[in-house]
Amino acid sequence: MASTARPMTPMDLLKFNPCNLDHLTETYNIGFYLDYFTKWPNLCKVIENETGQIEAYILGKVEASPFPAPIEPYDPSLKIYQKKFSNYLPWHAHITCLTVAPSARRLGHATKLSEALEQVGDEQDAWFVDLFVRVENEAAIKLYEKMGYSIYRRITGYYNDGSDAFDMRKPLKRDKQRKTVRPNGENIKVDPSEVW
Repeated sequence: MASTARPMTPMDLLKFNPCNLDHLTETYNIGFYLDYFTKWPNLCKVIENETGQIEAYILGKVEASPFPAPIEPYDPSLKIYQKKFSNYLPWHAHITCLTVAPSARRLGHATKLSEALEQVGDEQDAWFVDLFVRVENEAAIKLYEKMGYSIYRRITGYYNDGSDAFDMRKPLKRDKQRKTVRPNGENIKVDPSEVW
């Protein structure tokens, strides 16, 4: 019997520890997870095996910066967005957490879960999907690049231990001309205070 994907529930918080054993995986407080279940229940999913053990999960959301676009309609190719408002985030999908238990890696779970989130992003007319990943997490970076993500910018000192993060993006159907991605993003450094 194959592993199956289903919506994540609060009860899953009591049995998802095998996924969080990796030191590169962020573990949040219970209120954080419950907030996601309340606001974006269709973007929180688990994959479990035939015995009911959780092998992978994803938390996601769809949002924009908490202020309107400085110029409507939003067009990331306008010079004002490239210079003055380079950190404005249009309507987009975001992967907050995507983790796979070490015993279930290389089974396609990460791809399956991220594709489910990308589909919702397309349905809601989002510009792109983004995520943050530790710069030292080379395996995850390679996986995301294989799935079509590229580095948009480097956020210095993003994590509590002082590590930097790459903000990686994958354009969705709305961004036919790939205006929301750029080359050499690893060389564009921003402070965490500039990231919403």
